[in-house]
Amino acid sequence: MPKRGKRYQEAIAKIDPQNLYSPTEAIELAKGAATAKFDETVELHLRLGIDPRHSDQQVRTTVILPHGLGKTVRVLVFAEGEAARIAQEAGADFVTDDEMISRIANEGWTEFDVALAVPDMMRKIGRLGRVLGRKGLMPNPKAGTLVPPEDIPRAIEEARAGRVEFRNDKTANIHVPIGKASFTVEQLEGNMTAVMDAIRRARPSAAKGVYVRRCVVTTTMGPGIKIDPNTALAMTP
Repeated sequence: MPKRGKRYQEAIAKIDPQNLYSPTEAIELAKGAATAKFDETVELHLRLGIDPRHSDQQVRTTVILPHGLGKTVRVLVFAEGEAARIAQEAGADFVTDDEMISRIANEGWTEFDVALAVPDMMRKIGRLGRVLGRKGLMPNPKAGTLVPPEDIPRAIEEARAGRVEFRNDKTANIHVPIGKASFTVEQLEGNMTAVMDAIRRARPSAAKGVYVRRCVVTTTMGPGIKIDPNTALAMTP
């Protein structure tokens, strides 16, 4: 096992690995453990009581974090004609043309954080699934990233305001960023509340038993801090 650095050892010494903390306590500890020279991302990790092998037990949803993510979000829009004009006027960072689509397909270019598309463009971007899919960037109606032209300004605004999409992986885990270590405890707790509310609403009807089995908050370089799953699931806006 690789040796941990001094700062990590100091941070973990303040945490009881057997204790289940309240969300507020865990966030305070996570902020205190964020001693890197950059503004670390605060992440929420959940283990769900679902069977990810079954299609009717998938958890996939989106949430707008009330306090944002603390970073500049670069938005790309797949659009042509009038829809492209709307996207440009709404402030999209990139509006695609055939050359840009080829660059994504052939060079794997993905220097953007959110990809939106109008339905007419799916005939051109369907082949980009291999590149965009593995990075979670493929426009999808369930994620709210496949929109009619008139909804482009709203979708861009939501993306920049802190709109986050998440889904369970093959091991029934969910990983969601909830802000930066420089955020206040209240801001991080507000974002976490929004995520937990979305998780609760997205519970599959086929899921039985305990829904949230494990809840951990951490920072980019910090240790994981366990939260009482029942307390976390009870958080409401």
